[in-house]
Amino acid sequence: MEQVHPQTTLPAGAKDRTHAWIVVGLLFLFMLINFADRAVLGLSAVPIMQDLGLTHSQFGLIATSFFTLFSVGGVIGGFLVNRVSSKWVLAGLALTWSLCQLPMLLSASLVALVVNRVTLGFSEGPAYPVALHAAYKWFPNERRAVPTSLIAIGALAGNGIAAPLIVAIVTTWSWQAAFGFLGFAGLAWCAAWLLVAREDPITPNHASSDETTLRLSYRRLFRCRTVVGVQIVGFCAYWLLTLAVVWLPAFLTQAFGYTPVQAGWIMMLVSLGQIVLLPGISILSDGLKRRGVPSRLACGAVACASTLAAGLITILLARSEGSLSIIVCTVVAFSLCNVMFVLGPVLIAEVTPVERRGAVLGVTNAITTLAGPLAPVVTGLVLDVGTDSTDGVRTALLIAGGLVTLGALAGFVLIDPQADRVSNSQNPLAQAEPA
Repeated sequence: MEQVHPQTTLPAGAKDRTHAWIVVGLLFLFMLINFADRAVLGLSAVPIMQDLGLTHSQFGLIATSFFTLFSVGGVIGGFLVNRVSSKWVLAGLALTWSLCQLPMLLSASLVALVVNRVTLGFSEGPAYPVALHAAYKWFPNERRAVPTSLIAIGALAGNGIAAPLIVAIVTTWSWQAAFGFLGFAGLAWCAAWLLVAREDPITPNHASSDETTLRLSYRRLFRCRTVVGVQIVGFCAYWLLTLAVVWLPAFLTQAFGYTPVQAGWIMMLVSLGQIVLLPGISILSDGLKRRGVPSRLACGAVACASTLAAGLITILLARSEGSLSIIVCTVVAFSLCNVMFVLGPVLIAEVTPVERRGAVLGVTNAITTLAGPLAPVVTGLVLDVGTDSTDGVRTALLIAGGLVTLGALAGFVLIDPQADRVSNSQNPLAQAEPA
């Protein structure tokens, strides 16, 4: 039976426990606005291409520009949050998003869109890992999956649940108005966060003895098979997630014949599927770990199995014809592909000392999101060279499904937190290695 690797203890007292969940609630809203900022481009794809006279490839390049500095921002934010209070880092990120979105009310050109996406990508790169690092200060390892799932649902809600509202703003006023609305929403969140949030400081009393005595080097941490496995599976899953954010609304309207309003509601169904699946799978994973099931099975295998199912169902979606089968495959595939982004960070935190956790989460997120710059461009090229839009969409889905399937199979082989912890604890040079 595997011994649970302790990292933090839940804050004592009902007041602190309540505040822990307040922090999670605010981080839920933080990620909702974060992903709504990303999704607004995809939800406005058709009117933007019409207004600016863009081809699919050109629009794909605009979408890709979001990821130009995304990974750089993620790495910088990950290391920064190990030294600066996550409260102030998160507030700074949200303020930057807001100030980036508001100018779109005044300028609606190709250059303005590219500048918007690049700046937004840099400031949103660290968002998820920094949010998780802040939340993990309040929860022990065996209770982290559920708060992680709630924060992740915030991101997914921004992509789906907010979709009908964003589409309504676009159709009623303009796509520029949708950008401006999200800018004001970010400012409101930033004010609420600064008024309410605080964080439990990392002290020796809140860290395990392993973490205060064993200073593993970053070089060794990034060689851990679990870290490598999470990065591989995460990269492949993020390819599919990027399609959902950038191209799925256009897929549904141009290839499968749905109206923009219907596509918005289907996107909302995807988010509802995630809201049901992610907490349920997280509760299952945490429950299995508390019963002594090894993390390789309770967390790693569950995440990889979900990712494998997402890949196979995406391949099925590429071959689907009926409306019901298209909707079901879309909802299930794009819901399950997000499980790795809930359980993956939990696995990373389990094998990483708390002093280095922010940086490792940030770098891992930067590596997995490298799929972001590739997926929109590859998909745009596939659509442009296809004989028609429907064939191009189906080919793009086949590519994505195959990639996700292969990544999940690699994860089954690599991810093993217990083996990594044993290897790290037995390494006589762990303390002597340079960072």
